[in-house]
Amino acid sequence: MKFKFFIAALLIISGSMMQAQNYGNLSGRNSGLNVITTAVPFLMIAPDARAGSMGDAGVSSEPDVYSMHWNPAKFAEIKSDLSIGLAYSPWLRNLVPDINLAYVAGAKRIDDMSTVAASLRFFTLGDIFFTNDGITGVYYRPSEWAFDATYARKLTDNLSGAVAGRFIYSNLTLGQNVQGAETTAGISVAADVAVYWQKNVNWFSDIGSNFAWGINISNIGNKMGYSKSSIKKDFIPTNLKMGPTLTLELDDYNKMAFSIDINKLLVPSPPRILLDSNARPILDNSGNFIIQDGKSNEVSVVGGMLQSFYDAPDGFGEEMRELSFSVGTEYWYNDVFALRGGFFYEDQTKGNRKFFTLGAGLKYSVFGLDFSYLIPVDSRNNPLQNTLRFALTFDFDAYASANKK
Repeated sequence: MKFKFFIAALLIISGSMMQAQNYGNLSGRNSGLNVITTAVPFLMIAPDARAGSMGDAGVSSEPDVYSMHWNPAKFAEIKSDLSIGLAYSPWLRNLVPDINLAYVAGAKRIDDMSTVAASLRFFTLGDIFFTNDGITGVYYRPSEWAFDATYARKLTDNLSGAVAGRFIYSNLTLGQNVQGAETTAGISVAADVAVYWQKNVNWFSDIGSNFAWGINISNIGNKMGYSKSSIKKDFIPTNLKMGPTLTLELDDYNKMAFSIDINKLLVPSPPRILLDSNARPILDNSGNFIIQDGKSNEVSVVGGMLQSFYDAPDGFGEEMRELSFSVGTEYWYNDVFALRGGFFYEDQTKGNRKFFTLGAGLKYSVFGLDFSYLIPVDSRNNPLQNTLRFALTFDFDAYASANKK
C-alpha cells in the first residue's frame, strides 16, 4: 500500500468538516478570490472520454450512452436500441497512482418515444494513512459513488424531456475521529430535470445541417454532512448547464459538429466577512460572523438555487465570473473515425481551470472506443494532466444487425 499523509484526507474533506464556505472570504478581502465549494465535487467530473476531449461540452451534442451526466433528455433521441458503456479516468496521476473514477452506463429504448437509462460512478481516493498521534495509524481506502436512473421521452417531434433520480454515498473518513468530531458517511438523494431540442435545418444551400440545444439542471438534492455532532451541512453541486450544437453534413463521408456549454453552480456564493485591522473576523453578540457584502448562505436548497443568481459579494460582475464555458468540436469520417478538440474556461477568481483537450474515437461493428487527453493552459498541475482517459461502448443493436448478415 502506498503511504499518504493524513493531511491529504483533511484537504479532501475540509470543505465539509470545517464549513469553510459558510465563512466566506476570511483573508485577503481585496484578493478577489471567492471560490464556491460544495460537498461531493466528484459529481462534476466528466466521466467519458468523448465529451472530455471536447472541452467538457456535452449538453446538446449527439446522444450516446454517457448522456446521463450531460443531459438525460438526449436519451430519447439515442439511435441504438440497447447500449452499454464503460469509462475510466485516472485522477491526480502525477502525484499518486491509485485515485481514479470508474463509470458504467446503460440505455434501453422502450419504444419510438421513450428510453430508460441508468449509470453508476465510483470514485476511489486510494490508500490514505489516518493517524492519531503522528506515529501510529491505519490505512483506509475512502470512496464515493452515485447511482442514477432516468426516464426520457419525446414530447414533440423535436423536443425531448427527462427526469433523473440519483443516490449519492460519500464515505471519506470511514468513521474516524477528526478534530474531535465523530464522522459518518455522507448520504444524499438528488434529481435532474432536462430538455433537449434538435431539428434538421436548411441554413446552408449545399450542406445538410442539424441544430440542437439542451438545458440540464442537475443534482437538485438535500445537503450533505459528514459529522454526527454538527447540524451544519453542505450543498451538493446543483448545476445549470445549457448550450447549442450545430452539426454539418459536409458530404456522404464527412461530418463536423460544434458545441458550446455554459455552466453555473446553483449554490450560494460565500459572503465577504467583516474583518478587523488585524484581518480577524468580527463576531456579533451571538458569536456569528458579520457579513460585510453578499448574503448568508445558511438557506434551504431551493432558496440557495434562487439566491445563487444575485448573492455575489461584488454584484453582477462577480455573478458573471461564476459562469464557466466549454467549447468543443467533433469530426467524423464515415461514422467510423473521429477527431475531437475543445477548450474549457473558468475565471481565475472562481477556480481558474483553463485547459485544452484532444481526443479520438473509433467505431467498428459492435464496439466504440474513445480516448481523450488534457493540456492545461498554465504550469500548475491539473488532476487530469498527462493522463489518458478512455471509454468503451458496446452497441447491442449493432451486434444484432451484424448477426443477421
